[in-house]
Amino acid sequence: MAGHRTRVSLLSKPGGFSLIELLIVVAIILIIAAIAIPNMLRARIAANESSAVNSIRAITRAQVTYNAAYPTDGYASSLSALGGPAVNCQPADTSACLIDADLAGGQKSGYQFQVTGLLPSGGVNTAFVAGAVPITFNGTGVRDFCTTNDGVLRGQTGATGDVPVTDITPCVAFAPID
Repeated sequence: MAGHRTRVSLLSKPGGFSLIELLIVVAIILIIAAIAIPNMLRARIAANESSAVNSIRAITRAQVTYNAAYPTDGYASSLSALGGPAVNCQPADTSACLIDADLAGGQKSGYQFQVTGLLPSGGVNTAFVAGAVPITFNGTGVRDFCTTNDGVLRGQTGATGDVPVTDITPCVAFAPID
């Protein structure tokens, strides 16, 4: 008789998880995801903006170097003049090999970049503006950045459809960063 009871009690034990228990676990996972995903997106935006700031600073340094290396051109008139091919770059005034190929292509880390040579005097660019805007506003970034030959990095909250600044006056209207 004792063996029979053991057999019955073993058969009556439930195995696995009930549907309610599984639904509770799924609900907890969804709550955690709802909390984590916005934080992850904000972290990605912050990383993209930090990269854009560093890229604008790299462009400024490259412009100073370009101006010293090619005084008959002044400042470079485009990103491609500051860049060059990813491998076997041979410096010239049309591709100075001063910035990486991704940045020279105009897009890097969720931002679009542009450089404009300005105030030509005798064919020499005596000023420049470098601008950066998020490729997808509120997705890859929320701030626009720019600098001019004064070397001051500036930024402001952007908007959907913004394009990189190409003139000194609108750039100087941005608030200085640092």
